Amino acid sequence: MDLDDFPPMLLDERPLGFDLPGWIYEIKLDGYRVTAMFGDRQCRLPSRNGADSTRWFPEVAKSLASLPVGSLAINSERFIIDGEVCVFDDLGRSDFGRLQTRARRQGWYQGCDLVRFAAFDLLVYDGIDVTEQPLVQRKALLAELLDPAPDGVLAVKHFDTDTERIFKEEVIDLETEGFVAKRLESLYVPGIRSRDWVKIKRPAVVPTERFKDGEAPP
Repeated sequence: MDLDDFPPMLLDERPLGFDLPGWIYEIKLDGYRVTAMFGDRQCRLPSRNGADSTRWFPEVAKSLASLPVGSLAINSERFIIDGEVCVFDDLGRSDFGRLQTRARRQGWYQGCDLVRFAAFDLLVYDGIDVTEQPLVQRKALLAELLDPAPDGVLAVKHFDTDTERIFKEEVIDLETEGFVAKRLESLYVPGIRSRDWVKIKRPAVVPTERFKDGEAPP
């Protein structure tokens, strides 16, 4: 089992309503998609395009490598989490421009913005591939794994009611990027653009300028 077996599952983009039965919603973050593998007191952080970003974000790698998880033997098992590395502003919004500035240096430096790893899915738990379990079960295992979450790591919150109000307050009013809607029973299909995960953009949102590869610095 290796990270090469788990390329990220991708988002569909189409009109979708709020408060749909069997769906959950997350605030869409604006960061670098990163898959984290950790265990044996080590951590590796490959990006979506295959670049090794471990040394770019050492504070994230250190936190995940030392994660205490109750009776689980972290030093002998492997865990794989899907998420995004982000820089957050004072209002809790992900700031892609500040993340770009940090990532261009490809490492930590004095005075740099600290990054956080926002975890939204779990692919391998205690050495077991859980991608064929429904999202609702993977989310429960992820919450268990990150309770408590170490410094620099957070579990992305989701909601299934009152979503139109939340969209107005958290997306339109705060000018964030949008929602990601996910079907609760969806399986994780590596490398596939799935209709079970849908991006709902804020109206008239203008994407932040990206690097040429759309994801990470050269």
